[in-house]
Amino acid sequence: MLLDQIHQPEDLKRLSIPELEQLAGEIRQFLVEKLSVTGGHLSSNLGIVELTLALHTHYESPNDKFIFDVGHQAYVHKMLTGRKDRFDTLRKYKGLCGFVKRSESEHDVWEAGHSSTSLSAAMGMVLARDLKGEDYKVVAVIGDGALTGGMALEALNHIGHERKNVTIILNDNEMSIAPNVGALHNYLSKIRSDKHYRWAKEEVEHLLKRIPAIGGTLAKTAEKLKDSVKYLVMSGIWFEELGLTYIGPVDGHNLPLLLETLRQADKVEGPVIVHVVTTKGKGYSPAEQDSHAWHGASPYKIESGQMIKAVGHPLYTEVFGNTLIELAKLDPRIVAVTPAMPGGSGLLKFAKEFPNRMIDVGIAEQHAATLCAGMAVEGMKPVFAVYSTFMQRAYDQIVHDICRMNLNVAFAIDRAGFVGADGETHHGVYDIAFMRSIPNMVLMMPKDENELRHMMFTALKYDGGPIAYRYPRANGVGVPFDKELKEIPIGSWDTVREGDSAAVLAVGPMVQTALEAAELLSKEGVQLRVINARFIKPLDEAMLTQLGKEHIPIVTLEEGALQGGFGGAVLEYYAREAMDDLPIRTIGIPDYFVEHGSVKEQRKEVGLTADNVVAQVKSMLAVARPAKRQRA
Repeated sequence: MLLDQIHQPEDLKRLSIPELEQLAGEIRQFLVEKLSVTGGHLSSNLGIVELTLALHTHYESPNDKFIFDVGHQAYVHKMLTGRKDRFDTLRKYKGLCGFVKRSESEHDVWEAGHSSTSLSAAMGMVLARDLKGEDYKVVAVIGDGALTGGMALEALNHIGHERKNVTIILNDNEMSIAPNVGALHNYLSKIRSDKHYRWAKEEVEHLLKRIPAIGGTLAKTAEKLKDSVKYLVMSGIWFEELGLTYIGPVDGHNLPLLLETLRQADKVEGPVIVHVVTTKGKGYSPAEQDSHAWHGASPYKIESGQMIKAVGHPLYTEVFGNTLIELAKLDPRIVAVTPAMPGGSGLLKFAKEFPNRMIDVGIAEQHAATLCAGMAVEGMKPVFAVYSTFMQRAYDQIVHDICRMNLNVAFAIDRAGFVGADGETHHGVYDIAFMRSIPNMVLMMPKDENELRHMMFTALKYDGGPIAYRYPRANGVGVPFDKELKEIPIGSWDTVREGDSAAVLAVGPMVQTALEAAELLSKEGVQLRVINARFIKPLDEAMLTQLGKEHIPIVTLEEGALQGGFGGAVLEYYAREAMDDLPIRTIGIPDYFVEHGSVKEQRKEVGLTADNVVAQVKSMLAVARPAKRQRA
């Protein structure tokens, strides 16, 4: 196999075009086989095989810089840069990262798990290159979905203004994770389908070449004539109006054409955008037919394409989607808003049931947040369904446009806590810290899927301003649903197990961990009180005061960052109330980025386990008992 002979990009340069085409087929077979075991981002990588081969064949990585917008399209890049033999460890604990990772290879110059960052990064590298007087190429690869992000448009505006030498590859597969939406998507569709523009431009250029050059005037006239043809045949030559030279559309699976196009792009002075049209899932029939389902695939059977999923209780995401439909039937003011994640956020059924009340804004979290604010001003009840990690991108809008005006926007924060194989770019571990610091915000998290339903109902009935409920990327615990939805008093906690030796204040899934610890401690005669601290903001101050009077050891337990987290809020309360002599330990995520692996492995790494809770309680009791005897 040719693939066995490829260890670094320079190995590609000795291959003929037919050999490169053969290699493309071998790469696809490799990806389909390996990901059937590990799972991962299959369809996007199958679609970018020829383009990645062309880039590494034409350019000189790592001297030339490749910047992949969202690293889940970089599997082929990893294979060609010496990491093929590690693919059995893909997305596993201490194994190969599913995204571009600078610590893995000198060929990985930029890391991205969130979209629309590549053009800004590329412009930064270009400016640094020119300021230092160095000479290398900078190539940004961005998808058509990511191009709708506001950050990408800001970067395009600057790139067109500076007119520096940079190459942008627009990988246009008509998809992000969900089908793309918006005017820019429609514009790209028009370019893809407009053969007349390409024909007319080629004909005029051919004609001009046959006219003898008679001074500069004719040359300028010729350029104007070429431009006028563009406007005559096709309206809105948007990229060129921004100051970029546009080349394309180009078949992204035609290697000879791709290589020739890259050679032509290198001759252009100033920024150039190469519009490459690819097929997501190319070469594997199930992925081609449903590239959305195969964006992030779990392990599967190669022959049938049937995904192998563990049988378990319904996902929190599924419970959210079904409950939102129930609530929308009760209240016509409810509108669901998502930034390009209708499937991942559990809203596909909602979209079918209420097509006019389902708004997908594309990859545009900032716009989504302020859109919700505008709807709330007019009396609607928008529900912003967003992954915790992506909500970070709309922080200013949450502060300035929603909380400052105290608007009735509900945040359905999915993927809260560790997310497993996607790793540090996708963990939802910072939203507690940044949401609880904002005035007017109410923040809650359920201990199980039944409580999530009640929290959603509470959010609907709440008219006091913004309110958020966060839930994990996990199956529920399997509790039955109450027949009737009920409001939960804002700021109230619930004691789920009595005990007088010590108390654990646990948030969300950590309630189950605390109950496990309580069971272990009970065998040693220690009675641990387990409190479901379902409101992170506001705190249940009455219960905190009672615990303070009892003066028993307290442990806070959260799957979120310790800095600024729930535990910090508890400590702040006791310090403010001059009850700062209480024995308190906080367990959460330390001040570093936890890498990919299983959620179980990630929790064990940081001590979010029943065994660690037991150890902390025992340690506190060992100190507290002599002190009590001395006071007696």
